[in-house]
Amino acid sequence: MGSACGVSSGSSSSADNVRIVLQNEPPTLEPCDSSNTGDGVVERSNITQPLMELDLSNGKLSPLLATAWKKTSPTTYTFTMRKGVKFSDGSTFDAKDAAYSIDRTVNNTKLGCFVDGYVFGDEKVQVKAVDANTLTVSTAKPDPILPLRLSFVEIVPTSTSDTAKVREPVGTGPYKIKSWDAGQKLTLEANPDYWGPAPAYKTATYVWRSEGTVRAAMVKDGEADIATQIGPDDGAGDLAVQFPDDQTVALRSQGYIAPLNDIRVREAINYAIDRNGIVKSLFNSESTVAAQLVPKGITGYNDTIKPWPTDVAKAKQLIGQAKAAGVPVTTPITLYARTAQFPKIAEIVQVVQKELSNVGLNVKIQMVDTTRSNELQQRPFPKGIGPYLLVIQHGNQAGDAAFSVDQYMLSDGFQSAFGTPALDKLIKSAEAKSGPARQQAFEKVFAYEPTHVNQFAYIAHMTGMMAIAKDVHYQPDVNTENEMHLAAMSPAK
Repeated sequence: MGSACGVSSGSSSSADNVRIVLQNEPPTLEPCDSSNTGDGVVERSNITQPLMELDLSNGKLSPLLATAWKKTSPTTYTFTMRKGVKFSDGSTFDAKDAAYSIDRTVNNTKLGCFVDGYVFGDEKVQVKAVDANTLTVSTAKPDPILPLRLSFVEIVPTSTSDTAKVREPVGTGPYKIKSWDAGQKLTLEANPDYWGPAPAYKTATYVWRSEGTVRAAMVKDGEADIATQIGPDDGAGDLAVQFPDDQTVALRSQGYIAPLNDIRVREAINYAIDRNGIVKSLFNSESTVAAQLVPKGITGYNDTIKPWPTDVAKAKQLIGQAKAAGVPVTTPITLYARTAQFPKIAEIVQVVQKELSNVGLNVKIQMVDTTRSNELQQRPFPKGIGPYLLVIQHGNQAGDAAFSVDQYMLSDGFQSAFGTPALDKLIKSAEAKSGPARQQAFEKVFAYEPTHVNQFAYIAHMTGMMAIAKDVHYQPDVNTENEMHLAAMSPAK
């Protein structure tokens, strides 16, 4: 592999330019979709910035475009804007831009923003620029984690369209877009008007290759400096760096379509999967079998839940019971997965397809691109395509279960196929609590869902792996798969 296979990035190596190879080209860099991993890894805190940023080392919010904030009534927070900040187009940032960005992202029903569905669900906010430096944000009911939710809103100038999504945004970050040759490469350059310290690299060049072996070879051959989402068998050798991750891989059942609308069929799917075998053979060495949607460390994680055991006989028995009750268990089910979403995904879905077929289900694999995957994952779901299972890779970037269950488990959640009124009630009750009561309430949600709803077949809590050239200093962390800060990279000394 490497240059002999024609994978040259087309950019030279230098102390001023860092070259990064991703698995997929971002479909856009629309700021209100930046919680989507493919966008956020390039955009967040590189091109655009939020008011505050979560410090994952201590779970607290750090000032960014807002220098201070406090609760000024049970339903209102007041924020102080940072002075002396300019956007990359030369315009001045103030509270009007912050108010506009929040309103555009959360209250705009036409844009269909990913951040809105992912972070805010059905919650709307009232925003007001009191003066140039003061912003208030209010909710209909007290929201104990409103500042954390707002840390997902990337701030754009009021000149940004609120009727159409933008491909190349203007932001306040340390970098701005220099050029984007669709299908070829994306180049960022340092923003000369940046309010903070200048980054070490003057430019950053992104290219994309779907094969992990090719990405790893590009770093080994000196054609790239950093390769993301590689696997242990991709050949990076001593350039491979493993790091903690917040991603969970699971199957989501479109459980309102027969035969997936029968809980016995969904339970059979869980019993049929050999998670230990999959994790041991196809994931990084530090990955673990998953029993719930979030990994340890997230508020609400329930350490008493055990993974589903593999029990093929039980799975066959459940399929037989469903068939005897008139459920059309032989109806073709499509198993959708996104090409190159993470290392070994093609091999993983092949194993799962075989295991489900072994218990009597008729499952066919279909690999899709990012755009089609998003259509299958987000409401409104496509109609007329029959029952399907979808491989999801969920990362909780905020450290609180609300950001997972609100979108994935509510009956009308942004990425939830179905639910029940009882589970909805448990979730809403948990989201209104704080402190230890919040932890305990979300533990109940995670314990209830598998036995009463069973929308998911959890597979693995992942760890990340990337290749880093020896002349580049960068320490990936638990949030690297979601946002990779160029300002944290520098030439190795």
